Amino acid sequence: MNTYKISKILAILTFVILFLNGCNGKFPGADARKYPADPKKRVEQNLAEGRGFTLKNAFGGSKGGTFDFASSNELWRASLDVIDFMPLSSVNYSGGVIITDWYSYENNSNESIKVSIRFLTNEIRSDALDIKIFKKRCLDNSTNCKVIQTQEILVDELTKEILKKAAKYKDENVAKKRKERKKN
Repeated sequence: MNTYKISKILAILTFVILFLNGCNGKFPGADARKYPADPKKRVEQNLAEGRGFTLKNAFGGSKGGTFDFASSNELWRASLDVIDFMPLSSVNYSGGVIITDWYSYENNSNESIKVSIRFLTNEIRSDALDIKIFKKRCLDNSTNCKVIQTQEILVDELTKEILKKAAKYKDENVAKKRKERKKN
């Protein structure tokens, strides 16, 4: 055999080995526990979740692109709604960070808090948010201050409230998509 044929066979074998090695037996959607066995129920579930396919959309039925703004992300909207009483210092949707300014509550100017929310994923789950709350205590009016990060119950309450509101927004979006599909 000449070297050209040998190198061609080796290239094909390498490709096949790498392709099969990348599979690991995990195919998307292969978990049967997450999907009903009945095909009609699977179709209904997919349409309800907005994963349907129509020929109208495939062949240019809608013009222009789809733009997902921050208002379509349930976690982002819920976070802003929950901390809407606090002044915002930095808000960056593409960076996934919301930072509030120092906020004094109950007319106590010697003690204030600052909240930092970092989004680790867009999925609504308990580990999707990294929330840090900082407390600033001053002896005099804004002099001789000490800043500490709190691990109080407030972080848990804030996380729980954001997740509840985000789940509510997601349910509303699913219902809205279902209604639009029935309309069409």
